[in-house]
Amino acid sequence: MASSPVRPETQDRLHEHVVAQRLLDSAATLSYDPATEVDWETPLDKNFHGASPEWSTLYGTAYWGELTEAQRKELTRQEAASVASTGIWFEMILQQMVLRDIYAKDPTEAEFQWALTEVAEECRHSIMFARGARKLGAPAYRPHRFAIELGRAFKAVAFGEAAYAAILVAEEVLDVMQRDWMRDERVVPFVRTINNIHVVEESRHMKFARDETLKRLKKAGWVRRQIHAFVIAIASYVIVTSMVNKGVYANAGLDRRRALDEARTNEHHKSMMRSSCSGLMDFLASARLLTKPALFFYKRANLI
Repeated sequence: MASSPVRPETQDRLHEHVVAQRLLDSAATLSYDPATEVDWETPLDKNFHGASPEWSTLYGTAYWGELTEAQRKELTRQEAASVASTGIWFEMILQQMVLRDIYAKDPTEAEFQWALTEVAEECRHSIMFARGARKLGAPAYRPHRFAIELGRAFKAVAFGEAAYAAILVAEEVLDVMQRDWMRDERVVPFVRTINNIHVVEESRHMKFARDETLKRLKKAGWVRRQIHAFVIAIASYVIVTSMVNKGVYANAGLDRRRALDEARTNEHHKSMMRSSCSGLMDFLASARLLTKPALFFYKRANLI
């Protein structure tokens, strides 16, 4: 007698378990403790940039051409600290969404344990970013009040693919930047170490977010897909446009108004953002999350 076929739900559960177990195994063998891995003791060497200069919001502008090398380095240090602060803000949103998602689920399952492992890694990342920003000599950069309140609402109500796809967007955009920074010998060594740690550990989080997004979309009808595509796009726009705080220019000793004007129209930076997000946009397109209303916000954020 032929054996009965395995039900799709059983296959899905098996796949989820296998993925979660692989992520747990990866975390067990390839994780870092920023408290000991990063050189926190050596004083900041201002002969280095804080990020690859090509990623500066002013790189390629007339104003950039007028800056001294010291001013350019100070600007990239302030911008790197701002990106780190935005990362902390969103990682706090991420942690709350993940914890809400696994609330009251089976703690003996690999999926549950992986989710807690991810939260633990994000906690370490947030502390690492906070110490890094302080060492770069930057103030506490925070998103605009409106963005903070939107984030408060989003973390309270977002679920399913809306939560995990938004997590993915934030992680992928930061990942591409940091892959450049961690290899760049012009960047101050302790920041390169921070970037390397984050890139290695976030690769697990992105794998999880992609799988969770596709899994949740299996249950999504047309209306839900349209609504969540729009919500994800708005969240992405707010995250990306909050990465570099407007205060970085004055804190770097620049003319704030002129810097803002030139950064706003900087085609080089827009091109960097678009090219870095091509893989992400391909994924969202394959998941049918690039609806016309969503595209409007991705274009406004220069992600497409």
